[in-house]
Amino acid sequence: MALSKNPGGHRGMQESMYSVIALVFILVACVELCDAAAAIDVYRLIQYDMSGSAYGSRFAALNHHAASLHFPPGADLSRAVLIIPLRELNITFVREYINQKKPLGGLLFLLPDIFSFENGGNKQVHEKEQLKNLLAELEQLLIHANIPYPVYFAFENDEIDTVLADIKKNDAIGQPATATTGGYKLVIPTPEPKKVASPTITNIQGWLSGLKADGDTNQLPTIAIVASYDTFGAAPPLSVGSDSNGSGVVALLEIARLFSLLYSNPKTRGRYNLLFGLTSGGPYNYNGTQKWLRSFDQRLRESIDYAICLNSIGSWDNELWIHVSKPPENAYIKQIFEGFSNVAEEMDIKVGLKHKKINISNPRVAWEHEQFSRLRVTAATLSEISTAPELLQGTGGLYDSRQFVNETAITRGVKLVAESLARHIYGHQGKNVQIFADGGSLAVNPAYIQSWLDLLSQTPRVAPFLSKNDPFVMALKKELADHTDEVNMQHEVLEGVFTFYDSTSARLNIYQVASVTFDLLLLLVLGSYLIVLFSFLVITTRGLDDLISLFRRPPSRKVKTA
Repeated sequence: MALSKNPGGHRGMQESMYSVIALVFILVACVELCDAAAAIDVYRLIQYDMSGSAYGSRFAALNHHAASLHFPPGADLSRAVLIIPLRELNITFVREYINQKKPLGGLLFLLPDIFSFENGGNKQVHEKEQLKNLLAELEQLLIHANIPYPVYFAFENDEIDTVLADIKKNDAIGQPATATTGGYKLVIPTPEPKKVASPTITNIQGWLSGLKADGDTNQLPTIAIVASYDTFGAAPPLSVGSDSNGSGVVALLEIARLFSLLYSNPKTRGRYNLLFGLTSGGPYNYNGTQKWLRSFDQRLRESIDYAICLNSIGSWDNELWIHVSKPPENAYIKQIFEGFSNVAEEMDIKVGLKHKKINISNPRVAWEHEQFSRLRVTAATLSEISTAPELLQGTGGLYDSRQFVNETAITRGVKLVAESLARHIYGHQGKNVQIFADGGSLAVNPAYIQSWLDLLSQTPRVAPFLSKNDPFVMALKKELADHTDEVNMQHEVLEGVFTFYDSTSARLNIYQVASVTFDLLLLLVLGSYLIVLFSFLVITTRGLDDLISLFRRPPSRKVKTA
């Protein structure tokens, strides 16, 4: 029986061959993604369901070539990500692509730095307003559409600008990035989004108790000052809502601070209880406000003389609006409006009255005071906005950044509300008495307003992505506790028609890829080199016969019998 020659040698040869093959595969895998050009933070368009209908960006993972708005006519964009700077945005083009459901690999919108937390930029006021209005229009388009591909936002920087300039140059000469031509590839290796389970909303309330007269057993009347603190926008990590409704939250905290000074002294404590409420779920028909009010017992609810809700008072010039649900002829409404009007006149401010009747059978709530009105509690909303916003409109989106809010406007709004409340509490209606006079110990503090406005303008506050013990929520509670008593928090599940999904931010890797022609040429050169190297090593170590034997047909394993 014939024995095989040097089985250990053949095994070593095979192992060497396998090592070379593995090396070849590794090299092939590394050929395409050969140079990481940039890596940037990106923020995904919000994904949510409303009444069972899908909205927003329905996918998160990305692995496509990049293209610019300079792509040649007739180009196939089904596997391309369009990079669109806001300055170059053609809203009609984007609307057509979305509404007509044209195939697209993805969208990446580049935002100017005036919309970032850290940098306000030095753009002219006119250009700022143009960009703000354009971004607001884009945001409304995107959040109300069902988009079957990833959509992301990022901020402009030198890296992405350099990459985009290169992409534009290639697109302009008719060489868009493809698998055959090379170019840039955008990669986000993230898992597909999952539903946010049982999102919570948190309401915070604090009291300043009024002073009862000796022997008075009746419950004191209550005035409620309320502001919703959460936001909603196209990109949750960027939805800071400096004006809507950061300005309202700041105003409430300053009003609480001012009245805490008055109420700390029995001689200046009013005969009204003051209830301060920071509510959540504002963009979702003020769901948190509804739950907060329904937690009141009937006696407390009936004690509320009226409630004033603060909404978007940070970017007005000289006119504010009081929105009510009860007719203007109502005695309580007339009293509220006249009280504000008198103070406004002294401050050279215009205050208008807007009446909008509520429909109990319609769950849509445009203003926070409407939740009070549904329970027959007199209430009004003070706002710079003259008309009722649509659902998910004006709720602290991408465009609502610090650069568009003026703390002086908030300071004037605080003084208007505080003076109006104080005159009502102390019976000074119609009298030119300044309780919170500038320069006095009870003056409005612009530094306090600015510090809290800066904090709110750096803090995303989309309720489904805030935990019960989120540091910002706890900071609000602590601040309210510094100025009021009996501060407590109410945690509720966000109910209703909304479902939200995670994967709100990611890291985008931008790779410069070579063309297939270059890949094949490089692979041929590497393969030839490895074959020559392998052959040389075998000949020098084992001889030519062993090299030839590798390519011979192996002998049959059958054993011949006699």
